[in-house]
Amino acid sequence: MPRFHVDGPLCAGQTFALPDDVVRHVHVLRLQTGDAITLFDGRGGEYRGELVEIAKRAATARIDEHSDREAEPPYRVTLAQGVAGSDKMDWLIEKAVELGVSSIAPITAERGVVRLAGERALRRQAHWQALTRAACEQCGRNRVPEVAPPRDLGAWLADLPAAINGELRLLLSPRAEVSFASLPVDPPASPVTLLIGPEAGFSPAEETAIVDAGFSTLGLGPRVLRTETAGIAVLAALAARWGGW
Repeated sequence: MPRFHVDGPLCAGQTFALPDDVVRHVHVLRLQTGDAITLFDGRGGEYRGELVEIAKRAATARIDEHSDREAEPPYRVTLAQGVAGSDKMDWLIEKAVELGVSSIAPITAERGVVRLAGERALRRQAHWQALTRAACEQCGRNRVPEVAPPRDLGAWLADLPAAINGELRLLLSPRAEVSFASLPVDPPASPVTLLIGPEAGFSPAEETAIVDAGFSTLGLGPRVLRTETAGIAVLAALAARWGGW
């Protein structure tokens, strides 16, 4: 059944005009009046509905009932990702959402190849947020992860709150002091922050600042992973370990 995100709030029994982006998808999928659809507004659960009218540039849907179905993992992970160049960041964000990440913080760093500021940064944030909504539509999640505005590493670290008891802050590094096997077997109740460097990694000074902010360096083995592989590999491994599948 086709799934669409709608900026809510939605409620059962409501008949309303679908937003333009959903209308475009309705036409691309060649849906017809009477076809069943699923809608979600990001507040939890989803709604079964039906298309009651389709015009060239508009469509109307009726919401029939709410389901409390969820597809969230039993833990919360923020992926703080060094901004990757080309289309790598788009791919990475899409896959991170599929793997259950709770939020995404794009980070610019000393050795990063991408520089984002001002209007350009806001455009990229909006683009990445749209990708998370589309990924949720595809993978069955009903809660849309938030993409934060791109931040310089130093500013992002300065604004981190003090770590709470049980919180895991992990920096993936070839010079790791913590092995993946040593992580807790059960999903933690406190949040997890996973920090991945850009293509050329973090500088020694940046790694020192990160460790000073309460991060432990985490290793996955003897091979050095590309930035677009590293976060996805860890998220998949955490899902297997903590029951996120």
